[in-house]
Amino acid sequence: MATVMTRTPPPLILASGSRYRRALLDRLRIPYQVDAPDIDEQRNDGEPPQDYVRRLAHEKALAVAGRHPGALVIGSDQAAELDGRVLGKPGTRELAHAQLMAASGRTVRFVTGLCVLDTRDGGTRLDVIPFEVRFRVLDAPTVQRYLDKEPALDAAGSFHAEGLGISLFSAMHGEDPTALIGLPLIRLAAFLRASGVPVP
Repeated sequence: MATVMTRTPPPLILASGSRYRRALLDRLRIPYQVDAPDIDEQRNDGEPPQDYVRRLAHEKALAVAGRHPGALVIGSDQAAELDGRVLGKPGTRELAHAQLMAASGRTVRFVTGLCVLDTRDGGTRLDVIPFEVRFRVLDAPTVQRYLDKEPALDAAGSFHAEGLGISLFSAMHGEDPTALIGLPLIRLAAFLRASGVPVP
């Protein structure tokens, strides 16, 4: 009987300190390490959101790649856009309340940049995955109740779609719902398979 040789997949590094991205990557049931990058995440003047998240995803991966020779490094970044304005992480309850009220009855477009950098040969797979959320009409008491129960001050758009935030929506549109949470697993799994990592 012929012996089938199998190659050992390269180590996997998540270049992110986000607990939400870790929870998503856990779903693929692949061993990985976390190495949070320290980069300037400032958006350049006039930089379109899709270019911004593509650049940051790549820069995050590059920032830790030198510490992990022979590994695959995953970088990701996300931005929310309403009327051409980028909605950042609110940081305060007042700004979160304002963001949600501004989104009432409107569609917020999310773009998530994804990079898989192969430190073995410098190969880079890079993409931007869009996703849209339509908010139902919200009033101030509804937003206050939501923030009382789930103060999403660390999330672009001021909600957690994987939690109670789903109750604020009337519809969602996109190819990959995990992109909305910050790490598009459908595209990531395809990138990993192309890099020699069996998924599942």
